[in-house]
Amino acid sequence: MDAQARPPRCGRISYTNDLPVYAAFDLGALEFPGTLHADVPSALNRALLAGELDISPVSSFFYAQHVDDLVKLSGVCIGSRREAKSIQCISRTHPRELSGARVAVTTDSATGRALFEVICRTGYGFAPAFEPSADPLAEFQRTGTPCVLIGDAAIDAALAHPEHAHDIGELWHGFTGADMVYAVWVMRKDSALREMRNGERASAKILEALLASLRYGREHKADVINLAQTQRPRPLGFYEAYYKALNYSYDARAQMGFGKFCSMAQACGVLDPALRIPETSDITEFVYDV
Repeated sequence: MDAQARPPRCGRISYTNDLPVYAAFDLGALEFPGTLHADVPSALNRALLAGELDISPVSSFFYAQHVDDLVKLSGVCIGSRREAKSIQCISRTHPRELSGARVAVTTDSATGRALFEVICRTGYGFAPAFEPSADPLAEFQRTGTPCVLIGDAAIDAALAHPEHAHDIGELWHGFTGADMVYAVWVMRKDSALREMRNGERASAKILEALLASLRYGREHKADVINLAQTQRPRPLGFYEAYYKALNYSYDARAQMGFGKFCSMAQACGVLDPALRIPETSDITEFVYDV
């Protein structure tokens, strides 16, 4: 099917952290103007770059790595003001004491891994010895190997081992005092240029729908929480605290925190220092104001 004829192919993150953005579509309150394909962040990153998706949330670190090839949609992100709850280091010792220790890391992660490495390099003075693992928590439970997890697996691990859970968002905030952004919505820059040339508005319609759904989620918090509880049952009150901890607006505080992360990642060698640090420009400015 011709790219202009088919509905936009859009990714969504297959974790409960995306429900405040997508619950309105899931519950039938709003219609999404495209097709949705759920997967873990690392898979969405690859699919977007390969042209298999038109628009998707991606790991913020992935966006920073490909900032000249991608255009960010305005106003929406997944971040935290302080704790994140769904990005965890599970370790019997504090992360500052893991110099030289093997750390099992999820293959679903880009931002979580990079953020933990920035914290270790800059705050604790060592580079973590990461080793990718298909099941990092199982390794911790079997051998005590420290691990880094994201998403619902991180939540479950922290609930199962609260005495060994170190919230990486909390570590970042304690070190910098800043917000953190874990995912942003983007499209390929060549697609944005094609839209601009052809006078199309597919990406604008997607953005409008996402922002409308996000408003719905804020106005119907109980429905979002009930949906999350149906999908992944958790202790009473967990989702209220979880969604309160997360931030979905790419506002000034989020921009500042993400900029700080990128600058620190470049300074310590986690992010290529030759790359341009992402600015606050977004798809609205790029397509309609240039």
